Amino acid sequence: MKKVFLLTTFAFLIAFSYSQETYNITYKQLKDYEGLYEYQNNATLKIAISPKDSIMYAIINESKYKLSPVEKDLFIDMTKTKVQFFRNKKNKIAGYYYAGKDTFNLLSTKVAFPKTMWYPRYNVPKNYKYSYQQPKNDNDGLQTGNIKNASLDTALLNEMMRKILDGTYPNVHSVLIIKDGKLVFEEYFYEYNKTKLHELRSATKSYISALAGIAIDKGYIKSVKEKILTYFPEYTFRNNLNAKNQISIENLLTNQSGLDCDVYNPKAVGNESIMAYENDWIQYSLDLPMKDSAGGIGQYCSSNPIILGRIIEKATKMTVPEFARQTLFKDLGINNFIWNFKPNKSSAETFCQVNLTPRDMAKFGLLYLNNGVWNDKQVISKEWVEQSLAKHSILAGLDYGYLWWTKYLDAEGVRYYGKLAQGNGGQKIYIFKELNLVTVITAGHYNMQSSSNEINAKYILPAFNKK
Repeated sequence: MKKVFLLTTFAFLIAFSYSQETYNITYKQLKDYEGLYEYQNNATLKIAISPKDSIMYAIINESKYKLSPVEKDLFIDMTKTKVQFFRNKKNKIAGYYYAGKDTFNLLSTKVAFPKTMWYPRYNVPKNYKYSYQQPKNDNDGLQTGNIKNASLDTALLNEMMRKILDGTYPNVHSVLIIKDGKLVFEEYFYEYNKTKLHELRSATKSYISALAGIAIDKGYIKSVKEKILTYFPEYTFRNNLNAKNQISIENLLTNQSGLDCDVYNPKAVGNESIMAYENDWIQYSLDLPMKDSAGGIGQYCSSNPIILGRIIEKATKMTVPEFARQTLFKDLGINNFIWNFKPNKSSAETFCQVNLTPRDMAKFGLLYLNNGVWNDKQVISKEWVEQSLAKHSILAGLDYGYLWWTKYLDAEGVRYYGKLAQGNGGQKIYIFKELNLVTVITAGHYNMQSSSNEINAKYILPAFNKK
């Protein structure tokens, strides 16, 4: 299923149509498909049926992707691509074909799926009323406070909780709010809690940006004006070499490398779902033709931060995770993380992303809110933070900094501009400097519209509207 379940934002817009009417299938019939199956790159996936709504999901790692029935044994994924199951001589499910060509076998039907994974809070009574509790101080460097002192509207947050718990906003995994430097709201759902790591997806890009800034602060990298090809003397690249010689580190940070790999352009030559299964992502990326000159139009291209991560490794003589461990994560008190930064097909399903707890995500947002200072220590230079959050390019009609977005949210007629690290599925770290506010939301809305922005706009930001 070549990267089907890890495609980035807008992949779900790929056009495809079926003439069949909606195919009805019972929960009992769907249970026949449950099990552990082969998957791309010698990996596996699970097929599970939710007892809550009788929906079939493909589960890779901990990410769930909806499969919709079309006819007997035929389903479509979020990109409208066919997933055709086949049966053995005993009429039992034996595997599936993906896109009519790739064949994957059923490995086992003995797979357990706990009921708690399907419900925001399992066994919550119908008359349940949310009762606020101040987040606990875990001595992790994050101060906590009471929401009563935070200018937030408890009635709005109660309503938000009700709608998350009743399924109006499904698959929200956590909501955290930091106001005036203190964590005042912290709630987890489904099987998530304060110690469980969560995928960040493309929000990882903002961490790569931070590490680049630290590498410059420490003198490993001279400046953002350095040309990137000087870091890869062992390679021979194809296509528009003279133009590629002009690509700078800053061009990678602002997604203005000029490489033809725009995620939002289906006609782009570069495609991250193809790159995912390449032996060398650096070779693949820098072999791409140039669509524009370096520093020209902004194109949201996952190759850019991958190349930048490899440059950080070459400059520091450390892996990206190790450099993070010794600098950024050490200073923020982050010890619990997973980061497999290997830009080759071994990362096809994880795409070099970092996994963190939402609390540690919140620390990162607070660090940028405070101009790079954490507990009186300048972790990242103020100048780098300011440059990172400033406008350098425009992507998809939005202002873009150094692998950070600028987005606005409208809350009851008031427009709020925030700085944003975001990833597919609804992983969002919002910074609202004028409000001295950081919000963190993690979710499982992979390859579909996330409710994260709506939650911010309807239940958190309205409390700050001027009456």
